[in-house]
Amino acid sequence: MDGPDQGKPRDDSNGGRKPHGKQPIEDLLNRSLPHSMEAERAVLGSLLLLPEACDEVALILRADDFYDDAHARVFRHMLAMHEAGKQIDPMLLVQKLRDAGEFESIGGAAGFAELAESVATAAHAEYYAQIVREKATLRALIHASADILKDSYEPAVEARHMLASAEEKIFSILDSKGKSQVKPISDVLKESLNRLDARMQNEHASGGLETGFDDYDDLTGGLHGSELVILAARPSMGKTALAMNIVEHIAIDLGQPALFVSLEMSALELGDRLLCSRAQVNSRRVRNGQVSIEESKKLVQTASVVSAAPLYIDDAPSRTMTEIAAAARRLKRRHGLALVAIDYLQLVEPDNSRDPRQEQVAKIARRLKGMARELNVPVLCLAQLNRQVESTRDNKPQLSHLRESGAIEQDADVVMFVHRDEYYQTNEEDRDRVRGEADLLIRKQRNGPVGDVKLTWLHDFTRFSNASAKPYEEFGGYSGGSDFQ
Repeated sequence: MDGPDQGKPRDDSNGGRKPHGKQPIEDLLNRSLPHSMEAERAVLGSLLLLPEACDEVALILRADDFYDDAHARVFRHMLAMHEAGKQIDPMLLVQKLRDAGEFESIGGAAGFAELAESVATAAHAEYYAQIVREKATLRALIHASADILKDSYEPAVEARHMLASAEEKIFSILDSKGKSQVKPISDVLKESLNRLDARMQNEHASGGLETGFDDYDDLTGGLHGSELVILAARPSMGKTALAMNIVEHIAIDLGQPALFVSLEMSALELGDRLLCSRAQVNSRRVRNGQVSIEESKKLVQTASVVSAAPLYIDDAPSRTMTEIAAAARRLKRRHGLALVAIDYLQLVEPDNSRDPRQEQVAKIARRLKGMARELNVPVLCLAQLNRQVESTRDNKPQLSHLRESGAIEQDADVVMFVHRDEYYQTNEEDRDRVRGEADLLIRKQRNGPVGDVKLTWLHDFTRFSNASAKPYEEFGGYSGGSDFQ
C-alpha cells in the first residue's frame, strides 16, 4: 500500500465484527481499543524514506499516540535523532534501538524490515499520521469515559462535581489533540486588518470590549479576548461594585452575554444591588422599605430593562476552577459569551486542598489565564490585597501587596487596584475634601502603559462613574453609613 488512493489502512480494533444497535457496556469494554497497525507502520516507514517529513508529522503526532509500544519507541528515537540534527539513517536507527535494548521488541531484523517496506513512497506521511492521531483520540475518549463510569459508581462523589470533571476530561482531550497553532503572517495580518476595519466602523471604538469607564478604555483599549484582568483591593474599597458596573455595562448597554461568578454574595443580594445602582435609588432606603412612589417606579422600570439583558449569575458558595470553566463553556455554547467576572480569586476552591496555599493560588491563576485563552474572552477576576497596604505612607497598593502569590501578577495581563482615599481619612474635614473621589491604579498592562484613572464613587448607589460625569451631589449626595465591598 503506498497511499490513500489505494484504500484506507485497515482498522484492526473491531475484531471483524460489525456493530449493530446498542451493545451492553461489558461487551464494549471487552473490545479491542481503536487502532490501525497498518497506519502506524506506514508513518514510520515514510519517515525512513523521507526524514524531512519528521517536522510535519511531529506537529500531528506524539509518541504516546501510537497504540503499539514498539512503534512508539521507534518514533521517539526518530524524533530524538531529528532534533539532534542527525539524519534518520536506517542503520543508525537500528544501532540506537540495539543500544537501548529495544531492537528485539520491534521484531528484530524482520520487524524492522517490515517497517521499512510498509510504504513505497513517503508522499502520504501526513495522511497516515492523521489516521494514527484519530485512533489515539478515540482511545483517549474511551479511557476518559471509563474513568467517568468508574467515578460515577463512587458513593461519595457529588453529581455536580462529576459533571464538571467529565466535561474537563473531554475538553482536555480536545486541547491536547488540537491542530498546530503556527500561522503564516498573511493570515495574522488579515485578521489584524479585519479588526482594524471593525474599529473604524466603530463596532468597538476602544479596540476591545468597552467597560463604560472612558478614561480606562482610552488607556487600555478596553477588555480584550484571552486576557486575564485582575482587579484587586482591600475590603470596602468597592471592587465588587466596580466589577458589577463593568458587567452591567457590557450586558445591558452593549447587549453582550456576561457571566458573573459570585463566591461571596448571593444572586439575590447582587440583584438588589444592581437594581438600586442602575436605577440610582438609595440602597439603604430600599433595605428599610422607605422608597418613595417615584423611586418605586424607577426600580420597576429598571427591572424591566435589566431582565432583558444577557447577564448570568452563578452564586454557588463553593466553586473549583474546573466547575467555573465548565459553566463558562456551557454558557458560551448555548448563549455566547463576551466576559467572565469572578468574585473573588481567593475564594475559588483548590483542586487539591493538600497543596501549600501559595501553590493553590498559583494554579488557580494559571487556570484563569488558560480559561481566558480557551474561550477567547476577557476574564475579570477580583482579588484581595494583604494588610501591608495599610502600613504604607499613602495607603496606595502596589503589586507586592497581592495576597498569597506573585503568580497572580505573573499570569495576569492587566493588574489594577481600586483606591479611595476617603476611606482612610480620620479627620472629618479631610474626609469631606476627598469625598467621592476614587482612583483606579493600573500597575501592570502587558500590552500598554500603566497609569491612574480618576473615578467618582457614588456611595448611596454603590456605584462608580466617570470622573467627568455630573457632580457627586447631583446623584443624591452622601448620606453616610458603612462602606460597600
